[in-house]
Amino acid sequence: MRYRCMGRFFAIAVAAAFLLLVTVLTFSSAPAPQSPPAAVAGQSGPGARGALAGPSAPAPRLPDGTVNLGRVPGEKGIWNLPYITNMGARNVVVGAPPAESGESRSGQRGGLAAIGSQQPFGGEGAAGGGQRGGAASEPWVPFQPWAAAVYNYNSLNQSKYDPEGYCLPPGGPRLFATPYPMEIIQQPEHKRILIIFEGGTHVWREIYMDGRPHASADAIKGQTWLGHSVGHWEGDTLVVDVVGFNEGTWMDYFGHPHTDQMHITERFTRPNKNTLHYEATIDDPGAYTRPWTVQWNIPWNANGELQEYICQENNRYLNHLKDDFGQNVVDH
Repeated sequence: MRYRCMGRFFAIAVAAAFLLLVTVLTFSSAPAPQSPPAAVAGQSGPGARGALAGPSAPAPRLPDGTVNLGRVPGEKGIWNLPYITNMGARNVVVGAPPAESGESRSGQRGGLAAIGSQQPFGGEGAAGGGQRGGAASEPWVPFQPWAAAVYNYNSLNQSKYDPEGYCLPPGGPRLFATPYPMEIIQQPEHKRILIIFEGGTHVWREIYMDGRPHASADAIKGQTWLGHSVGHWEGDTLVVDVVGFNEGTWMDYFGHPHTDQMHITERFTRPNKNTLHYEATIDDPGAYTRPWTVQWNIPWNANGELQEYICQENNRYLNHLKDDFGQNVVDH
């Protein structure tokens, strides 16, 4: 009996020691906590220049207390816009993949995927295998049937008809996803805000802050590439309402289409010195069944300044571009 009890005690002791060893090994091999995705979402693309700023300070303010979305007097500084190829990967809805998994920030083009292949994400990057799956791989984007078909076509031909490749300006949220720097200049005395973009054909936007309504189509001689913008402050958030787009732009490199019914509501916040948070709600009843929202962070480059950039200069892309029938798009 004595030996039987000792045997049971020995078995229990061995089992307990084994469980303790497994627990120690499990916790010692657990990965270290990762930084939140927001820190990655603002990473700059290949067009950005210079080092980012160091530890962040509070957001600067104008003399009247309004958040300053640009540089302060006497300093340099620009916003390093990221390269976001796929707005579908930035959609803020339940069921969409993490932004950094569903797209590329490297500027590299992915391979061709068969439409309907059900790629895990409708974007580039490791999670998507460098593949594009068209509308079928983005069930969270509320496509109308014709818009899904156009998006599938752009996916199959690898976006070779991207208007930005022809040096046409990006419109809507893509202005803030083309990897060249920008500046924001607030002029409260003139009740307006100017945004100057180095890339995207070196364009600028004027946001009217004087409470005016949107201009009529006749007043602006038809629709515009960048839209007509009116803004106001809601606390420390700049809210900009944009309408009047033409249909000559894509929403991103992947080729999400839009119509001239597109209405964009943008929200700009500067939670600290080094971060600009951008959010845009896309309401286009001509192409989508309901509004959808995209967002990302834009990092501050404390040493940068805008440089001259002319897209039309030495645009070799067009010289080699062929249409679906194998003919040169540009007549040589």
